[in-house]
Amino acid sequence: MTDPAVLIVLVVIVALLFDFANGWNDAANAIATVVSTRVLSPLTAVLLAGSLNFVGAYLSTRVAKTIGGSIVDPTTVTLTVILAAMLGAFLWTFLMTRIGMPISGSHSLIGGLIGAVVFASGFGVLKMGGVYKILLALLISPVLGLIVGFLLMVSIMHIFKNVSPATVNRYFGRLQIISVSFMALSHGTNDAQKVMGIITMALLSGGYISTFEVPLWVMSACALMMALGTATGGWKVIKTLGLRLSKIKPVHGFAAESAASAVLLTAANLGAPVSTTHVITSCIMGVGSTRRLSAVRWGIGKKILYAWVFTLPACGIMAALIYQGLSLITGG
Repeated sequence: MTDPAVLIVLVVIVALLFDFANGWNDAANAIATVVSTRVLSPLTAVLLAGSLNFVGAYLSTRVAKTIGGSIVDPTTVTLTVILAAMLGAFLWTFLMTRIGMPISGSHSLIGGLIGAVVFASGFGVLKMGGVYKILLALLISPVLGLIVGFLLMVSIMHIFKNVSPATVNRYFGRLQIISVSFMALSHGTNDAQKVMGIITMALLSGGYISTFEVPLWVMSACALMMALGTATGGWKVIKTLGLRLSKIKPVHGFAAESAASAVLLTAANLGAPVSTTHVITSCIMGVGSTRRLSAVRWGIGKKILYAWVFTLPACGIMAALIYQGLSLITGG
Protein backbone atom coordinates (compact mmCIF):
# COMPACT_ATOMS: atom_id res chain seq x y z
CA MET A 1 0.00 0.00 0.00
CA THR A 2 1.32 3.44 -0.96
CA ASP A 3 2.22 5.86 1.84
CA PRO A 4 -0.63 8.41 2.27
CA ALA A 5 1.95 11.21 2.44
CA VAL A 6 3.18 10.23 -1.04
CA LEU A 7 -0.38 10.18 -2.35
CA ILE A 8 -1.23 13.63 -1.00
CA VAL A 9 1.91 15.05 -2.61
CA LEU A 10 0.98 13.43 -5.93
CA VAL A 11 -2.58 14.78 -5.69
CA VAL A 12 -1.32 18.32 -5.09
CA ILE A 13 1.20 18.10 -7.95
CA VAL A 14 -1.32 16.74 -10.47
CA ALA A 15 -3.97 19.22 -9.31
CA LEU A 16 -1.56 22.11 -9.86
CA LEU A 17 -0.60 20.70 -13.28
CA PHE A 18 -4.30 20.67 -14.16
CA ASP A 19 -4.57 24.25 -12.89
CA PHE A 20 -1.70 25.22 -15.22
CA ALA A 21 -3.26 23.37 -18.18
CA ASN A 22 -6.63 24.96 -17.43
CA GLY A 23 -5.03 28.41 -17.46
CA TRP A 24 -3.18 27.48 -20.64
CA ASN A 25 -6.42 26.51 -22.39
CA ASP A 26 -8.41 29.34 -20.83
CA ALA A 27 -5.93 32.05 -21.78
CA ALA A 28 -8.10 32.39 -24.87
CA ASN A 29 -11.10 33.15 -22.67
CA ALA A 30 -9.39 36.14 -21.14
CA ILE A 31 -7.49 37.60 -24.08
CA ALA A 32 -8.68 36.19 -27.43
CA THR A 33 -10.91 39.16 -28.17
CA VAL A 34 -8.42 41.86 -27.18
CA VAL A 35 -5.66 40.20 -29.24
CA SER A 36 -7.86 39.68 -32.31
CA THR A 37 -8.95 43.33 -32.26
CA ARG A 38 -5.28 44.39 -31.94
CA VAL A 39 -6.03 46.60 -28.94
CA LEU A 40 -3.18 44.89 -27.05
CA SER A 41 -0.21 42.90 -28.27
CA PRO A 42 -0.28 39.17 -27.45
CA LEU A 43 2.57 39.50 -24.93
CA THR A 44 0.99 42.45 -23.12
CA ALA A 45 -2.39 40.71 -23.08
CA VAL A 46 -1.14 37.44 -21.56
CA LEU A 47 0.90 39.26 -18.91
CA LEU A 48 -2.10 41.40 -17.97
CA ALA A 49 -4.40 38.38 -17.89
CA GLY A 50 -1.96 36.29 -15.89
CA SER A 51 -1.52 39.01 -13.27
CA LEU A 52 -5.25 39.56 -12.84
CA ASN A 53 -5.91 35.80 -12.75
CA PHE A 54 -3.58 35.69 -9.76
CA VAL A 55 -5.42 38.50 -7.97
CA GLY A 56 -8.85 37.10 -8.80
CA ALA A 57 -8.07 33.76 -7.19
CA TYR A 58 -7.97 35.41 -3.75
CA LEU A 59 -11.37 37.12 -3.98
CA SER A 60 -13.58 34.24 -2.84
CA THR A 61 -13.66 30.55 -1.87
CA ARG A 62 -17.37 29.87 -2.44
CA VAL A 63 -16.78 27.97 -5.68
CA ALA A 64 -14.01 25.94 -4.00
CA LYS A 65 -16.41 24.86 -1.26
CA THR A 66 -19.03 23.89 -3.84
CA ILE A 67 -16.59 21.72 -5.79
CA GLY A 68 -15.02 20.21 -2.69
CA GLY A 69 -18.18 19.48 -0.74
CA SER A 70 -21.26 19.42 -2.98
CA ILE A 71 -20.39 16.47 -5.25
CA VAL A 72 -19.29 13.94 -2.67
CA ASP A 73 -18.50 13.92 1.06
CA PRO A 74 -14.68 14.35 1.27
CA THR A 75 -14.52 11.82 4.11
CA THR A 76 -15.97 9.07 1.87
CA VAL A 77 -13.38 9.26 -0.92
CA THR A 78 -9.79 8.09 -0.93
CA LEU A 79 -6.72 9.94 -2.11
CA THR A 80 -6.41 7.41 -4.95
CA VAL A 81 -9.87 8.40 -6.21
CA ILE A 82 -8.97 12.09 -6.14
CA LEU A 83 -5.63 11.43 -7.86
CA ALA A 84 -7.37 9.45 -10.63
CA ALA A 85 -9.92 12.24 -11.10
CA MET A 86 -7.22 14.88 -11.45
CA LEU A 87 -5.14 12.78 -13.85
CA GLY A 88 -8.14 12.22 -16.12
CA ALA A 89 -9.01 15.93 -16.13
CA PHE A 90 -5.40 17.00 -16.69
CA LEU A 91 -4.75 14.63 -19.61
CA TRP A 92 -7.93 15.64 -21.44
CA THR A 93 -7.30 19.37 -20.93
CA PHE A 94 -3.69 19.07 -22.08
CA LEU A 95 -4.68 17.12 -25.19
CA MET A 96 -7.47 19.53 -26.19
CA THR A 97 -5.20 22.54 -25.71
CA ARG A 98 -2.56 20.96 -27.94
CA ILE A 99 -5.05 20.62 -30.80
CA GLY A 100 -6.44 24.13 -30.27
CA MET A 101 -9.89 23.24 -28.96
CA PRO A 102 -11.39 25.41 -26.19
CA ILE A 103 -12.98 23.16 -23.57
CA SER A 104 -14.51 23.46 -20.14
CA GLY A 105 -12.13 22.99 -17.24
CA SER A 106 -15.21 22.64 -15.04
CA HIS A 107 -16.57 19.77 -17.13
CA SER A 108 -13.13 18.11 -17.11
CA LEU A 109 -12.80 18.35 -13.36
CA ILE A 110 -16.35 17.35 -12.48
CA GLY A 111 -16.40 14.55 -15.05
CA GLY A 112 -13.14 13.14 -13.73
CA LEU A 113 -14.30 13.30 -10.12
CA ILE A 114 -17.68 11.68 -10.80
CA GLY A 115 -16.10 8.96 -12.97
CA ALA A 116 -13.50 7.99 -10.37
CA VAL A 117 -15.93 8.17 -7.44
CA VAL A 118 -18.63 6.09 -9.15
CA PHE A 119 -16.17 3.46 -10.35
CA ALA A 120 -14.66 3.18 -6.87
CA SER A 121 -17.79 3.32 -4.69
CA GLY A 122 -20.92 3.44 -6.87
CA PHE A 123 -23.51 6.17 -7.37
CA GLY A 124 -24.65 5.99 -3.76
CA VAL A 125 -21.82 8.19 -2.45
CA LEU A 126 -22.64 11.07 -4.79
CA LYS A 127 -24.58 14.04 -3.42
CA MET A 128 -27.05 14.08 -6.28
CA GLY A 129 -28.64 17.36 -5.18
CA GLY A 130 -25.27 19.10 -5.41
CA VAL A 131 -24.41 17.38 -8.70
CA TYR A 132 -27.70 18.51 -10.26
CA LYS A 133 -27.18 22.10 -9.11
CA ILE A 134 -23.65 22.18 -10.57
CA LEU A 135 -24.76 20.66 -13.88
CA LEU A 136 -27.68 23.11 -14.03
CA ALA A 137 -25.30 26.04 -13.56
CA LEU A 138 -23.05 24.67 -16.31
CA LEU A 139 -26.03 24.36 -18.67
CA ILE A 140 -27.66 27.73 -17.92
CA SER A 141 -24.52 29.90 -17.98
CA PRO A 142 -23.85 29.61 -21.77
CA VAL A 143 -27.47 30.54 -22.49
CA LEU A 144 -27.14 33.56 -20.23
CA GLY A 145 -23.88 34.48 -21.95
CA LEU A 146 -25.54 34.35 -25.36
CA ILE A 147 -28.49 36.47 -24.22
CA VAL A 148 -26.51 39.03 -22.21
CA GLY A 149 -23.92 39.41 -24.99
CA PHE A 150 -26.65 39.93 -27.59
CA LEU A 151 -28.61 42.44 -25.48
CA LEU A 152 -25.53 44.42 -24.47
CA MET A 153 -24.37 44.70 -28.06
CA VAL A 154 -27.85 45.76 -29.23
CA SER A 155 -27.88 48.44 -26.51
CA ILE A 156 -24.47 49.76 -27.55
CA MET A 157 -25.55 49.84 -31.21
CA HIS A 158 -28.67 51.82 -30.28
CA ILE A 159 -26.82 54.32 -28.08
CA PHE A 160 -24.05 54.95 -30.63
CA LYS A 161 -26.16 54.64 -33.79
CA ASN A 162 -25.35 58.23 -34.87
CA VAL A 163 -21.60 57.93 -34.23
CA SER A 164 -19.23 56.87 -36.99
CA PRO A 165 -17.90 53.28 -36.77
CA ALA A 166 -14.30 54.53 -36.67
CA THR A 167 -15.02 56.74 -33.66
CA VAL A 168 -16.93 53.96 -31.89
CA ASN A 169 -14.09 51.48 -32.33
CA ARG A 170 -11.47 54.02 -31.24
CA TYR A 171 -13.48 54.76 -28.09
CA PHE A 172 -14.19 51.12 -27.28
CA GLY A 173 -10.59 50.17 -28.02
CA ARG A 174 -9.67 52.05 -24.85
CA LEU A 175 -12.61 50.64 -22.92
CA GLN A 176 -11.69 47.12 -23.99
CA ILE A 177 -8.56 47.28 -21.84
CA ILE A 178 -10.88 47.70 -18.84
CA SER A 179 -13.29 44.97 -19.96
CA VAL A 180 -10.52 42.44 -20.62
CA SER A 181 -9.10 43.21 -17.17
CA PHE A 182 -12.43 42.38 -15.55
CA MET A 183 -12.64 39.25 -17.68
CA ALA A 184 -9.24 38.06 -16.49
CA LEU A 185 -10.10 38.90 -12.88
CA SER A 186 -13.40 37.00 -13.02
CA HIS A 187 -11.66 34.06 -14.73
CA GLY A 188 -9.23 33.78 -11.83
CA THR A 189 -12.05 34.12 -9.30
CA ASN A 190 -14.07 31.30 -10.83
CA ASP A 191 -11.53 28.84 -12.24
CA ALA A 192 -8.65 28.79 -9.77
CA GLN A 193 -11.11 28.00 -6.99
CA LYS A 194 -12.08 24.68 -8.57
CA VAL A 195 -8.62 23.24 -7.97
CA MET A 196 -8.54 24.82 -4.51
CA GLY A 197 -11.66 22.78 -3.75
CA ILE A 198 -10.09 19.53 -4.96
CA ILE A 199 -6.84 20.00 -3.01
CA THR A 200 -8.78 20.95 0.14
CA MET A 201 -10.97 17.86 -0.36
CA ALA A 202 -7.81 15.73 -0.55
CA LEU A 203 -6.38 17.31 2.61
CA LEU A 204 -9.62 16.63 4.47
CA SER A 205 -9.85 13.08 3.10
CA GLY A 206 -6.28 12.38 4.19
CA GLY A 207 -6.84 13.81 7.67
CA TYR A 208 -4.44 16.73 7.18
CA ILE A 209 -7.14 19.28 8.05
CA SER A 210 -10.29 18.86 10.17
CA THR A 211 -12.71 21.30 8.48
CA PHE A 212 -13.31 22.35 4.88
CA GLU A 213 -11.47 25.68 4.91
CA VAL A 214 -9.10 26.45 2.06
CA PRO A 215 -5.56 26.97 3.46
CA LEU A 216 -3.71 30.10 2.37
CA TRP A 217 -0.90 28.09 0.78
CA VAL A 218 -3.46 26.25 -1.38
CA MET A 219 -4.97 29.55 -2.53
CA SER A 220 -1.52 30.93 -3.34
CA ALA A 221 -0.34 27.82 -5.20
CA CYS A 222 -3.52 27.63 -7.29
CA ALA A 223 -3.43 31.35 -8.04
CA LEU A 224 0.19 31.11 -9.18
CA MET A 225 -0.28 28.05 -11.42
CA MET A 226 -3.43 29.46 -13.04
CA ALA A 227 -1.61 32.73 -13.69
CA LEU A 228 1.44 30.96 -15.16
CA GLY A 229 -0.76 28.82 -17.40
CA THR A 230 -2.61 31.88 -18.68
CA ALA A 231 0.64 33.78 -19.19
CA THR A 232 1.97 30.87 -21.27
CA GLY A 233 -1.01 31.27 -23.59
CA GLY A 234 -2.65 28.48 -25.58
CA TRP A 235 -2.19 30.21 -28.92
CA LYS A 236 -4.07 27.64 -30.99
CA VAL A 237 -7.10 28.05 -28.73
CA ILE A 238 -6.76 31.84 -28.89
CA LYS A 239 -6.82 31.62 -32.68
CA THR A 240 -9.96 29.45 -32.61
CA LEU A 241 -11.90 31.77 -30.32
CA GLY A 242 -10.55 35.15 -31.37
CA LEU A 243 -10.15 34.76 -35.13
CA ARG A 244 -12.10 31.77 -36.40
CA LEU A 245 -15.40 31.97 -34.48
CA SER A 246 -16.46 35.48 -35.50
CA LYS A 247 -14.77 38.57 -36.92
CA ILE A 248 -14.86 41.12 -34.14
CA LYS A 249 -13.89 44.75 -33.64
CA PRO A 250 -13.08 46.54 -30.36
CA VAL A 251 -16.74 47.36 -29.68
CA HIS A 252 -17.66 43.68 -30.07
CA GLY A 253 -14.77 42.61 -27.88
CA PHE A 254 -15.84 45.06 -25.17
CA ALA A 255 -19.42 43.79 -25.25
CA ALA A 256 -18.40 40.10 -25.16
CA GLU A 257 -15.90 40.57 -22.31
CA SER A 258 -18.26 42.74 -20.27
CA ALA A 259 -21.14 40.29 -20.67
CA ALA A 260 -18.93 37.33 -19.76
CA SER A 261 -17.48 39.11 -16.72
CA ALA A 262 -20.98 39.90 -15.44
CA VAL A 263 -22.08 36.26 -15.73
CA LEU A 264 -18.87 34.86 -14.22
CA LEU A 265 -18.69 37.22 -11.23
CA THR A 266 -22.37 36.64 -10.46
CA ALA A 267 -21.79 32.88 -10.58
CA ALA A 268 -18.70 33.13 -8.35
CA ASN A 269 -20.62 35.15 -5.75
CA LEU A 270 -23.32 32.48 -5.77
CA GLY A 271 -20.70 29.73 -5.44
CA ALA A 272 -21.66 28.25 -8.82
CA PRO A 273 -18.73 26.65 -10.71
CA VAL A 274 -19.53 27.61 -14.31
CA SER A 275 -17.41 27.18 -17.41
CA THR A 276 -15.46 30.29 -18.39
CA THR A 277 -14.98 28.80 -21.86
CA HIS A 278 -18.70 28.24 -22.34
CA VAL A 279 -19.57 31.73 -21.15
CA ILE A 280 -17.10 33.76 -23.23
CA THR A 281 -17.72 31.65 -26.34
CA SER A 282 -21.48 32.10 -26.07
CA CYS A 283 -20.99 35.83 -25.44
CA ILE A 284 -18.88 36.13 -28.61
CA MET A 285 -21.56 34.28 -30.55
CA GLY A 286 -24.30 36.46 -29.06
CA VAL A 287 -22.44 39.66 -29.91
CA GLY A 288 -21.56 38.43 -33.41
CA SER A 289 -25.15 37.48 -34.20
CA THR A 290 -26.33 41.09 -33.74
CA ARG A 291 -24.86 41.89 -37.14
CA ARG A 292 -26.30 38.89 -38.92
CA LEU A 293 -26.42 35.18 -38.16
CA SER A 294 -23.88 34.47 -40.88
CA ALA A 295 -21.35 36.68 -39.05
CA VAL A 296 -20.80 33.76 -36.68
CA ARG A 297 -18.98 30.77 -38.12
CA TRP A 298 -21.44 28.20 -36.80
CA GLY A 299 -19.35 25.34 -38.20
CA ILE A 300 -16.54 26.25 -35.79
CA GLY A 301 -19.13 26.67 -33.05
CA LYS A 302 -20.43 23.16 -33.75
CA LYS A 303 -16.95 21.67 -33.32
CA ILE A 304 -16.56 23.52 -30.03
CA LEU A 305 -19.98 22.21 -28.97
CA TYR A 306 -18.91 18.63 -29.70
CA ALA A 307 -15.82 19.13 -27.53
CA TRP A 308 -18.05 20.42 -24.72
CA VAL A 309 -20.46 17.50 -24.98
CA PHE A 310 -17.73 14.87 -24.93
CA THR A 311 -15.57 16.45 -22.23
CA LEU A 312 -17.52 15.35 -19.16
CA PRO A 313 -18.04 11.68 -20.17
CA ALA A 314 -14.53 11.42 -21.66
CA CYS A 315 -12.92 12.63 -18.43
CA GLY A 316 -15.20 10.36 -16.40
CA ILE A 317 -14.17 7.29 -18.40
CA MET A 318 -10.48 8.23 -18.34
CA ALA A 319 -10.57 8.80 -14.58
CA ALA A 320 -12.32 5.45 -14.00
CA LEU A 321 -9.72 3.59 -16.05
CA ILE A 322 -6.88 5.41 -14.31
CA TYR A 323 -8.40 4.58 -10.93
CA GLN A 324 -8.51 0.90 -11.87
CA GLY A 325 -4.79 0.97 -12.61
CA LEU A 326 -3.84 3.08 -9.59
CA SER A 327 -5.85 0.95 -7.16
CA LEU A 328 -3.73 -2.06 -8.05
CA ILE A 329 -0.64 -0.09 -7.03
CA THR A 330 -1.98 1.81 -3.99
CA GLY A 331 -4.45 -0.75 -2.68
CA GLY A 332 -7.39 1.67 -3.18
